[in-house]
Amino acid sequence: MKKIFLTLLFSITICQDSQPYPPLELISTPTAGTLPKGTFALETALMNGGGLLPKFSFGITDKFMLGISYGIQGFIGSDDIEKNKSMPEIQIKYRIYDETETMPAFVIGLDTQGKGKYFASSSLERYEQKAMGVYFLASRNWNMLGNLGFHIGINKNLFEKKDGDEDFNLFFGIDKEINESFSFLLEYNFARNDDGEHTDDCILDCILRDGKGYLNAGLRWIATDNLMLEINVNDILKNNKYKVGTIEEGPINLNDPSQVEYVVELKDFESMNREIKITYFERF
Repeated sequence: MKKIFLTLLFSITICQDSQPYPPLELISTPTAGTLPKGTFALETALMNGGGLLPKFSFGITDKFMLGISYGIQGFIGSDDIEKNKSMPEIQIKYRIYDETETMPAFVIGLDTQGKGKYFASSSLERYEQKAMGVYFLASRNWNMLGNLGFHIGINKNLFEKKDGDEDFNLFFGIDKEINESFSFLLEYNFARNDDGEHTDDCILDCILRDGKGYLNAGLRWIATDNLMLEINVNDILKNNKYKVGTIEEGPINLNDPSQVEYVVELKDFESMNREIKITYFERF
């Protein structure tokens, strides 16, 4: 009985990640993982609507890392290719406290990269899912038939606030190893800074929110020590519905043939979507 108790106690103690490059995020929320000094990560997300989101990150020290990302819409398929913004987004992460047997790791950071399509209209100027902005989080890992990680944090977006919703936000998530190669991911973003009353009186681009928050899930495959693949499902609760408006040429004014009327056509898009993420790690 004593041996069984000691074995169980050992199995739920802190688990140090055996992977040489720890996961930097779950699906869209960060973890306390940082790149080791002198290493870099090349990540590409294949997103809804033929979107492409490349990201380059590198470790300055074992606790401090930087990154840049640049999103493109319509890269895959027959739609016109459109850039999200003229300038790339940035990521900064610093682990202020390492995980111990009794305490989680603590991280502060900045991430200006949002999720999905960027709405450039002057009334929005935001991503479909807002970026983390400035955040603070804690991560804790246990060995329970494989690594079990729990992550919880608070964030405030200082940039996407044209909708007037500038509240602090909460998020949490877990990653659970299925075996040495596969892990299950689950995260929930309360979206407290993105739960204002929706409106249907928009003219062009609209985001209609239900206040359910963002529930995302995924499956991660550690293919090699340097290559990681993911299949993710975003906004499972269908918190967002968005409308994209296009101005079409309408009928000619019969009273004045020189005058052409224009009509606005709104297309509805469901925000629940799938994505594939590929990450390659290497040393300089």
